[in-house]
Amino acid sequence: MGQSIYMVGILLGSTVWGLLSDRFGRKPTLIWCCLHVAVTSTLTIFAPNFLIYCGLRFVSAFAVAGIVMTSTMLLVEWTPTPKRAVSMTILGCFLSLGQMGLGGLAFALRDWRTLQLAVSVPFFATFLANWWLPESARWLIIMGKPDKGLQELKKVARINGQKEAKKTLTIEVLMSSMQEELASAKTRQTWLDLFHMPELRWRLFGLFVVIFSVTFSYYGLVLDLQNLGSDIFLLQVLFGAVDFLGRATTPFLLKFFGHRVTIASSQSTAGFFILANVLVPRDFQSMRVVFAVLGKGCFGVTLTCLTVYRTELFPTSLRMTADGLLQAAGRLGAVMGPLIGMTRQALPLLPPLSYGIAPIASSFLLLPLPETKGLPLPDTMQSLENQKRSTPAQRGQREVVNTESTWF
Repeated sequence: MGQSIYMVGILLGSTVWGLLSDRFGRKPTLIWCCLHVAVTSTLTIFAPNFLIYCGLRFVSAFAVAGIVMTSTMLLVEWTPTPKRAVSMTILGCFLSLGQMGLGGLAFALRDWRTLQLAVSVPFFATFLANWWLPESARWLIIMGKPDKGLQELKKVARINGQKEAKKTLTIEVLMSSMQEELASAKTRQTWLDLFHMPELRWRLFGLFVVIFSVTFSYYGLVLDLQNLGSDIFLLQVLFGAVDFLGRATTPFLLKFFGHRVTIASSQSTAGFFILANVLVPRDFQSMRVVFAVLGKGCFGVTLTCLTVYRTELFPTSLRMTADGLLQAAGRLGAVMGPLIGMTRQALPLLPPLSYGIAPIASSFLLLPLPETKGLPLPDTMQSLENQKRSTPAQRGQREVVNTESTWF
């Protein structure tokens, strides 16, 4: 119940911080959320009862959603197309390392308050470190602030040792290479455009169902360690290790098979592993653990690919808003997963069948969605239209001007 309440906090936070980030910027949102989590998560150790504990965890989770979204979006919007899959994979691998580290830390620190303090204090350090990060130049330009966007581009170029960028990267070069983006800044888009425009509406609906199904099965699996074995600490580390290996293969899979095929096949395979566990008797505990771990690894590939794919389907001005709604869908699945697991005593087959069938069925919704392999991030609705008609060389033309100058 405590975990489901925590996920509700992330669900609501995903929607709110997505809108605020598109309105006020990625960097301010990230900085505030880090401070928010640092304070509320630390206060949790002083909770005198379960009700206050859940309340503080809810408030903390509300800001965790903002950290997950804005940090990912900053990385995506500062990374050129050829390196985007690799950068997202590295980010995903650190999530897996964190999961492994949590298992070891929980084993060493058996007192929950000490463990809570150990995972809360680092957020004070990230709060201070994030002041150094550059704001998204894409967002600044779309918001009609090309001068500030140019400052951030030059800042990144200076950090990367590109001294010539001060001369070559000028406001004239920026405006000539991003005419569409500057023109779109005059036409302010709102979150309602996600539902008014048929193209965006279908993309949002398809990914909403896919992400809900994946997280529904994912959290139903990983939050039910007691039914897989007696040593939950070892299982946590194993889950993190196989997750790391699965995520590490993502760039190669995306390169050879593309985004849609990789996502659909990995989530379907995970569903089949879960269904296979239904046929394994409980006496064969080792085999049950193997199937569960393999399913977790496939989900790791799916989630890493989705992190890349969902950012490439929406324009910059609406990207965080759309991502917030999709994150909310994921957290809704994360809430429902454990709750369905609680029905195991009355309906033993309902949880595993639900966890297995949901990702397999939702994978078919990916078929009508466009393939975005090798495409730069769309900044405007016009960019999305141009992607359908242009050649690969034309698609990356505007991006080259800025990335070559900054060497990012």
